[in-house]
Amino acid sequence: MSKITLLFIALFVATVLNAQNENAPANTAGKMLDSDKKLSIGGYGQLDYNQPLEKDVYRNGIMDVHRMVLLFGYKFNDRTNFVTEIEFEHVNEAYVEQAFLNYKINKWLNFRGGLMPIPMGITNEYHEPTTFNGVNRTLVDTKIIPTTWRELGAGFTGSFNEISLKYQAYMVNGFNGYNGTAQINGNDAFRKARQKGIKSYISSPNLTAKVDYYGIRSLNIGGSLYAGNTQSTLFNGISRSDEALISRADSSVLKMTMTALDAKYTHHGLQLKGQLVYAALNNTEAYNTFAKNANTNKGIGSAMLGYYIELGYNVFRQTKIAESELIPFIRYEKYNTQQKTDGVTIRNDLYNNTLIVTGLGWKINRGAIVKADVEFLKNAASDKYAKSLNVGIGVWF
Repeated sequence: MSKITLLFIALFVATVLNAQNENAPANTAGKMLDSDKKLSIGGYGQLDYNQPLEKDVYRNGIMDVHRMVLLFGYKFNDRTNFVTEIEFEHVNEAYVEQAFLNYKINKWLNFRGGLMPIPMGITNEYHEPTTFNGVNRTLVDTKIIPTTWRELGAGFTGSFNEISLKYQAYMVNGFNGYNGTAQINGNDAFRKARQKGIKSYISSPNLTAKVDYYGIRSLNIGGSLYAGNTQSTLFNGISRSDEALISRADSSVLKMTMTALDAKYTHHGLQLKGQLVYAALNNTEAYNTFAKNANTNKGIGSAMLGYYIELGYNVFRQTKIAESELIPFIRYEKYNTQQKTDGVTIRNDLYNNTLIVTGLGWKINRGAIVKADVEFLKNAASDKYAKSLNVGIGVWF
């Protein structure tokens, strides 16, 4: 390693260690849990304009009230809180995105149960539109980590502020892998398999956990784990001694382990963010054959990989506009839902994608932002980028 490289590393480390410290990551639900009010009300919203850009073909743009969300928190006493999040998507779809009870046992231990976001990566828990650059959430956080991914379960969470550590660990119901139709494939990955608390069925519980470390000034680091089986309705009502039906039901189940690392660094207007997620899947050969996906270019891979790195800078930092930020940014992203394949699945280059996004965000204040960006998306089967223009308005309160 050259002396110049070592010097740059030393300067970066020195900058990190001497930068102004960032608090632990926070979202609306967390703020409601920390509030002294009996009843707390919050919300966020996002209005988008998405326009494909093609040289030789006219394409209609889409204007959409993408989501409008209300959150309510109720404090029963100093130990017991309830938080719920109600979302309206595209004006005509309504969902409950969170509904959980939190009981504070002591300073570092809380029991939590209900419908909760899976603590995986950055965006799934911190998805308010003013907290991320770009109009759209990343593709890694859309396909592999299918934001907003929430399931029913219970477990424990807490913080050790003395060592700047936050943890979460829950047992939850898993993805809907098969309910008469296979819900997981190479194109959609896990997105259509979220159960969302809508009459969720469970055939085996899954484990999810995350640790966040925020003890290095201006730097937050997270590590996530999700492990278990996808769920299948084929187990319902079959005899424990019927080996043929059990074998058939087993073919409709994927055994999975998903891990993720994320980091966010903010200092003197500079914003760096990155994420890496890897999902290892077992029994994909039987699942793809059972789902008749193996020979149709829809097969799920035996491993998925996704990552991105993003650079932004607040050019208003040196101005007297205290509450306002103007952030040009660029993000490079890759994801492949067939990073590895089994012995029967045909690899499809359409599932190996590269995305470059560059744009500008004007954060009028902490709770309101106007965004614009251009996306360049290409898969491994093409040598040309598909381009699109995105403009959006986001609020958070």
